[in-house]
Amino acid sequence: MGDFGTWYRACQAQTSPPQPDRMSRTGIDIDTIRPRHFRWDVAGRVATVTLNRPDRKNPLTFESYGELTETFRKLSYVTDVRAVVVVGAGGNFSSGGDVHEIIGPLVEMKQSGRTGDILAFTRMTGDLVKAMRHCPQPIVAAIDGVCAGAGAAIALASDIRIGTPGSKVAFLFSRVGLSGADMGACALLPRVIGHGRAAELLYTGRFMDAGEADRWGFYNRVVDSDRLVETAAELAQSLAEGPTFAHAMTKRALHQEWNMGIDEAIEAEAQTQAICMQTEDFARAYRAFVARQKPAFTGE
Repeated sequence: MGDFGTWYRACQAQTSPPQPDRMSRTGIDIDTIRPRHFRWDVAGRVATVTLNRPDRKNPLTFESYGELTETFRKLSYVTDVRAVVVVGAGGNFSSGGDVHEIIGPLVEMKQSGRTGDILAFTRMTGDLVKAMRHCPQPIVAAIDGVCAGAGAAIALASDIRIGTPGSKVAFLFSRVGLSGADMGACALLPRVIGHGRAAELLYTGRFMDAGEADRWGFYNRVVDSDRLVETAAELAQSLAEGPTFAHAMTKRALHQEWNMGIDEAIEAEAQTQAICMQTEDFARAYRAFVARQKPAFTGE
């Protein structure tokens, strides 16, 4: 794939947030999102990202990392997408970083003294999680089969996770001699399932089966495999039909308030809610209530 440092710098230039002269007043055209390393579909204002290398359990490559980051960054400026589903093709979510296309080259970088390229790579993987957490749309991960390593980190970075009875999740980093501190896992996982449980998974790298993931709160729900995509799409569609501006504010508050004291958080939420109370969706909901109708939210 050539020199990683050169490729990474080019990728970073491509994935910078859109500049005003490339944007209309309402954002960027959804047609500018044209990934080549995963499948991208949009229906009913719900975008579906399908990790699509089923013959190898959908591993990630340098290129797919870059395109995923670019896509989630662009979603901050796309008004035609109001919720996102992330799923894997062929009965698995993702096996993580490709052994031959990522891990092998990383070992070669170390042997050739290219430590700067190694740091550039680890920062790039973290950039994907940052892009997912900062894009305003709720993200639903639909998890079947293997969900491991970087695949587990992508699921963790999502807002809602739906699993199947046959799914299994592992943060495998320790099994390849790496720290569990990867792609924000040491920050995110304890907040989702608790410190002790997170510590066990990150130290051991063991798989968590669907029952355990459900009991521990990693999954929001577990459904049969043949209903997984449908369930995730229905949930995403219901979110897309809701007050999407308010949803974006909720997502931002959930992210920002991790580092706040309770008094600071209460003040931040007061300001957030005051902004939402000035939206047309808020007034629309009131009028619908008075008329005993269901509100039709527009995100404004």
